[in-house]
Amino acid sequence: MPKKRHSAEQIIGKLREVEVLVGRGGSLGEAVRSIGVTDQTYYRWRKEYGGLKMDQAKRLKELERENTRLRKAVADLTLDKQVLAEVAKGNF
Repeated sequence: MPKKRHSAEQIIGKLREVEVLVGRGGSLGEAVRSIGVTDQTYYRWRKEYGGLKMDQAKRLKELERENTRLRKAVADLTLDKQVLAEVAKGNF
């Protein structure tokens, strides 16, 4: 069974839906099952997205993508620097 990927907006909406269902007197387990995810997924989402608004979640994902891109760039430049240092020493 393929995994379904949820966007940040969908996750925040589902977290709010669980809050509403629990606020109406339902149990947390029933509320989590009603949104179609496991308890573990709910707690992971709550840890990552709990308390965020839609624009904050979008900004978080954007910053994570930028951070990944920058880490790759630094890794490539470090490797190039090491190669050039080896060539400059004559240890190739």
